[in-house]
Amino acid sequence: MQYNRTVLHVDDDPAILKIVQRTLDNHGIQVVSIQDPLKAISAIAELGVRVVLLDIDMPGKDGITLLSEIKRFDAGIQVIMCTGMVSIGTVLQATSLGAEACIFKPIHDFSEITTAVDRAFQAIDQWWIALHDWMERRESSNALKTKVLTS
Repeated sequence: MQYNRTVLHVDDDPAILKIVQRTLDNHGIQVVSIQDPLKAISAIAELGVRVVLLDIDMPGKDGITLLSEIKRFDAGIQVIMCTGMVSIGTVLQATSLGAEACIFKPIHDFSEITTAVDRAFQAIDQWWIALHDWMERRESSNALKTKVLTS
C-alpha cells in the first residue's frame, strides 16, 4: 500500500523512546520520537504518520487527552497506548476513545510493541484495500450506467 509507514512515538521518558526506537528500527519500522506531547498533532500533520505509540502519563498534556485530539484530527490514525498506569478504568477510557491497543510498562517483552505496530499497519492495509475495491465497484457501476443510458 502507498502510505507513510513511520510510527510517531510520544513519551516523556527518553530511555523508553530510545529502547522502543531501537526495537522498531530492528523490526524494519521507521520511528520519529518526541518527548513533548504538545508537539504531537503538528508532528502528525507534518509527517503524515498513520500509527502513533502514545504514553498516558506525561507533563503538559496527558495521553488520554492527546488520544482524543488525535482521533478528532484524523479518526483513521491507529493509536497504541503504552503506559505504566495499569488500571481497568484507564484501558476502558483509552479503548472507548479509539485506542487500538494498550501495552503496559515496564515492558519485558518488546515483541508486544512490534506485534501491536504490525497489527496497526495491517488494519490500515485492510482499509486501503476496501477503499480500492469500493472505488473499482463504483467506477464499474458508473460505466455500466453510462453504457445503458447511451444505448
